[in-house]
Amino acid sequence: MNTFSAKTIRKAVLDMAYAGSTVHIGCAFSIVELLAVLYRNHLRFDPADPASLSRDYLVLSKGHGVMAQYACLHQLGWLSANDLATYFKDGTRLKGLADAHVPGIEATTGSLGHGLSVGVGLALGAKLKRTGQQCYALVGDGELNEGTIWEAALFASHFKLDNLIVIVDKNGFQAMGSTDDVMALGNIEAKFQAFGFDAISINGHDETAVDLAYSGMKNLQNGKPKAIIAETVKGKGVSFMENDNIWHYTRLTPENHAQAVDEIMRNEG
Repeated sequence: MNTFSAKTIRKAVLDMAYAGSTVHIGCAFSIVELLAVLYRNHLRFDPADPASLSRDYLVLSKGHGVMAQYACLHQLGWLSANDLATYFKDGTRLKGLADAHVPGIEATTGSLGHGLSVGVGLALGAKLKRTGQQCYALVGDGELNEGTIWEAALFASHFKLDNLIVIVDKNGFQAMGSTDDVMALGNIEAKFQAFGFDAISINGHDETAVDLAYSGMKNLQNGKPKAIIAETVKGKGVSFMENDNIWHYTRLTPENHAQAVDEIMRNEG
């Protein structure tokens, strides 16, 4: 049985980033629990067929956090150990942004602001076909700067897409600084409510709270799309990465890779 433990996912992210000498560790770490609980308890899929027509959809709109999702797909057996070991290397199929050619990845993302529109389209299609499928769209808080996010939100509300759950990774940072410095977002929960969503705020690293939020929103079939504002820590799990935005673009050395792995393995359950 796949447990999707936070420890296993974070360790895999560190090893991928080190093997590929690449970046985006902090923004992968902030979504680990959100993905772990979703894959473990809520996302419906056929373990033998990533493309099953009855699957629920997960659109990772913040595609630069994809290493965390790759780690989950490896636990499902949809990606091999060699896939992870050759991440970002010549000839790999695992790139630094989400790519729909990879089994289990619904959309090619990374041009921020567009993934929610894809999720809205998938949710609308499921509604029209009456399949009962859920669509989850995971967006970053910095991504909310983009106008396409709010166009998609208006569309979702107008078409009563209560099978859409938007998950906002509110880690307080984007590539060039804090969200408050780049473009202050104000009350994100209130903004989504103003657009006709049911919206709640939770601790995005508390797996019990995450689980309850998913269950509650899934079961609230009232014609309103849903938004879960997950308050997270960029770089969560490694002391020298937490809330330090340098780890958006910093690469691991042999020394700090070993230190980070040691912290993850000692401190997380």
